[in-house]
Amino acid sequence: MIKIVGFLCNWCSYGGADTAGVCRFKQPTDLRIVRIPCTGRMDPLFVAKPLIYGVDGVLVSGCHPKDCHYAVGNLHARRRLEVLKQFLPFMGIDARRFHYTWVSAAEGQRWQKVVTEFTEQIHNLGPNSGVGLERIA
Repeated sequence: MIKIVGFLCNWCSYGGADTAGVCRFKQPTDLRIVRIPCTGRMDPLFVAKPLIYGVDGVLVSGCHPKDCHYAVGNLHARRRLEVLKQFLPFMGIDARRFHYTWVSAAEGQRWQKVVTEFTEQIHNLGPNSGVGLERIA
């Protein structure tokens, strides 16, 4: 079974995932959600470590620009995580295993689309061998 970890903003994206569930939109079951206060508090290691240790994909979803509960947390996260995405290949990890997006609490259908497309992409890539461990050690 494919393992995907999703870090979701408490104020927007988690609400979007909840809306998708309440509306009974069909969603993949491969995703395990971690609720975080704001994507602005995301340390890039929260993404890198699971991928290094063999998790197949990591999805981070926050508030839309200008809609962040903490003003600019989502923009700070985007900057840090885009740098991380460029660095992943140097660690021996396919950058397609990581995705950052914005979903609001009212966008249950968008959440369903994002998570379904990302899960399909991870299934097409196949299991992550955790090859990053060998490069770091």
